[in-house]
Amino acid sequence: MNSVVADDDGDGFMLPPIKPILEIKTGMSQLDYDLLIIGGGLVGASLACALEGLKLRIGLVEAAPLTVSAHPGYDDRTLALAQGTRRIFQTLNLWDMLASTVTPIQRIHISERGGPAFAHLDSREEGVEALGYVAEARQVGAALLAKLPKLHGVELLCPAQLDTVVIEPEAACATIRLSDGQTVALRTRLLVAADGAQSRVREQLGVAALRWEYGQQAVIANVTPTLPHQNVAYERFTTDGPIALLPMSEQRCAVVCTVNEAEVAAVMALDDAGFIALLQTRFGDRLGPFQRTGRRQAYPLFLLKAREHARQRVAIIGNAAHTLHPIAGQGFNLGLRDVAALAEVVAEALRSGEDIGALTTLNRYANWRRWDQRQTMAFTDALNRLFANPLWPVRAARHLGLLAFDALPPLKHAFARQTMGLHGRLPKLARGLALTA
Repeated sequence: MNSVVADDDGDGFMLPPIKPILEIKTGMSQLDYDLLIIGGGLVGASLACALEGLKLRIGLVEAAPLTVSAHPGYDDRTLALAQGTRRIFQTLNLWDMLASTVTPIQRIHISERGGPAFAHLDSREEGVEALGYVAEARQVGAALLAKLPKLHGVELLCPAQLDTVVIEPEAACATIRLSDGQTVALRTRLLVAADGAQSRVREQLGVAALRWEYGQQAVIANVTPTLPHQNVAYERFTTDGPIALLPMSEQRCAVVCTVNEAEVAAVMALDDAGFIALLQTRFGDRLGPFQRTGRRQAYPLFLLKAREHARQRVAIIGNAAHTLHPIAGQGFNLGLRDVAALAEVVAEALRSGEDIGALTTLNRYANWRRWDQRQTMAFTDALNRLFANPLWPVRAARHLGLLAFDALPPLKHAFARQTMGLHGRLPKLARGLALTA
């Protein structure tokens, strides 16, 4: 593999043809890889980048072609990148490729429709240049795809789908199916499930997962308001569901509008004027009238938590381990913290001569991540449920709570540190420290 090149349309990136997988196995030792990542989305690709320099033989299996225009994970969605995520990407030498494409969030405004109370967070009060950054998933995907071919010891196995996984004492055995129907058996010291909420690895291994359907979908689009957004992100709660506006380039805003399942078809069928009117009703006129809107997409919302995040020879990360409501934009950031912690545990195991796939090793990853995952999931779920309750005593309590939150700097500071990914035990990558074996 040599370099990333523009595709024929010039609007994305395409990896050069990879070496056929059947040839990859020729001459291999008993173990084909030290570490095999199932899933080449944003989290799986980030893990491959985080493991650079550890002298591991790594395989990355992805069902879709690894191009920005074809990969389903690199779509029109926007991502709210936390300050901690920026630090990880900086350490991985990825941020320079993103810096010119992201929009900083300098303030966050939180309110409820029909109530006078509001709260705000300010980057100046937190001593950071931005509370977070808004990025298009396509741009993050492009930066990762530009990096992957330059990683030593990484083989890109795509397009290929996972068929079966069997765990043996000394290896995880995965059978993958190529696009031409052929199957290849691979053995690895450690298999990492980064294959999303519908994880095939989880299913194959019988790892139970708690799943709660919210009965909602997120309708996303870009809108252009009359007034400048001034790098403010808005989270507004309504009886119909929360609506978030995130600042973007060219004075656009990315909108995430939560819609009840029964209303999704009607909302998606609206013409642009009708959709703008709906957004205006839910958000209000703080940014003036919305002038235009872009293409809409809708995604079902649910909460998912795997009962186990580590087994002998297996680690589960990202959406395969936890899928959140997008109410606070924490999903990808939580997954990237999984990446940073797992990479550090693997590096420490290599340095001390331990088996990277042993349960004792992987339990260190699972134990490290447990508190952050539980707290973030509980926070996003509780926030959605709390503001969905229409009872007037609950509404009154919410208004008082917003007022109290805004008046208590220590509480706001703790909240901001958590949402910025700067609370608790930080991985080395989030502290600007490179990993060494």
